[in-house]
Amino acid sequence: MTEHLYSDIPPTKLRGKDEEFKPAKTSKFWLTIASLFFFNMLQNRFYAMRYTGDENYFQRESKYPTILFAPHCNWWDGIVLYNIAHRICRKEIRLMIEELNRFPLLRRGGGYSVCKKSPQSAMKALQYSVDVVGDLRNQLCIFPQGIIRPPHYRPIEFQTGLTYIAQKAAQKYGKVNLIPVSIEYTFLRDNRPEVLVEFGKRIELTDPKVDRKEYTHVLEKSLQEVCDHQMNEIAKGNVEDYKIVFKQHLKWYRRIEQRLKSIDLPDVADV
Repeated sequence: MTEHLYSDIPPTKLRGKDEEFKPAKTSKFWLTIASLFFFNMLQNRFYAMRYTGDENYFQRESKYPTILFAPHCNWWDGIVLYNIAHRICRKEIRLMIEELNRFPLLRRGGGYSVCKKSPQSAMKALQYSVDVVGDLRNQLCIFPQGIIRPPHYRPIEFQTGLTYIAQKAAQKYGKVNLIPVSIEYTFLRDNRPEVLVEFGKRIELTDPKVDRKEYTHVLEKSLQEVCDHQMNEIAKGNVEDYKIVFKQHLKWYRRIEQRLKSIDLPDVADV
């Protein structure tokens, strides 16, 4: 039996079931629980989480809303974005999640639902996104491809929802910052993989009257550029400039390995 890992049809369309829109419902208690839980999940599965290019985020005009957008290739992406928002950006995440009704507790961490069965249902989530991005305590994060794609899938293609949100935010708040984010899961020198994050060049939208399809292509290109740049830099071993969110202590057998490497044995001729 052939296993189908990827589909071009969003899950809510496949299921064909109407799902009521549900906004995020956070509190200090649940955010503390979510922060500890999602951080611990990464620490249990990955050797380290590193990031670079964060000046593109911190040098923005912070009085205006900011949207982070990233590719979506696996289950860990949402967990990584949560930690980016909380531990790097120091914000509450707002993340659109399809089939949130199957995981209702994620609302407590900042998730809100989107049902793509009909344009009218999806529009509720888009309109909510425009409202929450204006609250500068929040960090809105978007997976603009709309579905999960294989790692390094090319070309990167978006649905138009991200541009819709950006247009409406620029119209409502005067300007919006858009920052592409590349996420790589890769093995370096440890026996566990690492999470590497790169913030791409910031894009500022002030004119809400841009052509939606053309501007979507601009955003697609910006994300593909930062993803390709990060992939090429990792292939060259250029990871020294990455800052560290966490890094595990060496396991006992790796500590022994390091000690053995430091021992300078005499040459046989000298014995």
